Amino acid sequence: MVTPLPQLLAELDVELVESGITEYGFTGYAHQADGRLLLAMRPGQPAVERDCVARALLGNALGVPMPDLPAPYRVSDLAVL
Repeated sequence: MVTPLPQLLAELDVELVESGITEYGFTGYAHQADGRLLLAMRPGQPAVERDCVARALLGNALGVPMPDLPAPYRVSDLAVL
């Protein structure tokens, strides 16, 4: 948890990109395709929010136990059919 986010993403070969979703309440999502993990985050997020949410999404995607985010944030899993 002390590794700087850019270093952590590089070590895990995870790409962080800006999402086109700018709706209120949206913070980001993780998507796995072709064996690679992509984190898409809301443009213009405060750095602290981006760091915390990215780590939570990353932990969830990799199955690493993580503490819950503070309200109003939450991580949800969506199944794609």
